Amino acid sequence: MTDKNRIDLANQSLLYEQEMINQKDLKSPIKPVVTIIAAISENRVLGKDNKLIWHLPEDLKRFKHLTSGHAIIMGRKTFESLPKALPNRHNIVVTKNKEFFAEGTTVCHSLKEALVISGADDQPFIIGGGQVYQQAIKLADRIELTKIHKSFEGDVFFPEIDPKVWSLDKEEQFETPDFKYSYLTYLRNK
Repeated sequence: MTDKNRIDLANQSLLYEQEMINQKDLKSPIKPVVTIIAAISENRVLGKDNKLIWHLPEDLKRFKHLTSGHAIIMGRKTFESLPKALPNRHNIVVTKNKEFFAEGTTVCHSLKEALVISGADDQPFIIGGGQVYQQAIKLADRIELTKIHKSFEGDVFFPEIDPKVWSLDKEEQFETPDFKYSYLTYLRNK
């Protein structure tokens, strides 16, 4: 690890500690709407070999529209599947690797730490991968899901959406020459 990386990690740690102090000082803390965003197949496949299986430009535009200006929280493998840190977003990478560093990101070591680091963002987005979604589904308030109405082979899966915990709030259906798909919004039951 270079000296610059050590300094960056120390600065991230200081930011995290300051955010913890700020949250304790707030008399009426703002509760963010933690949102999971994902695209899955009929059989809940997210991807294969750290790549998306389908190409759906409209979904990518929707992803960009919804997440721009917000914190996006992802696991290291999801980050490594991207060409670089996504612009106009606070890229937060969760990893167990204490040596990991990536330009344009804030690195942390737990989902809860990532949510604190997202700071005053009123809607941080959890963008993957499978392990992060497994943890996030217990903490999230909202799910923005693109569901491809076709089954695919894959090696990473989205967790089950329990109807006792989640309610479908909104659904929009679309079609391409290759498959039908839907945008589904789920809200956590009160």
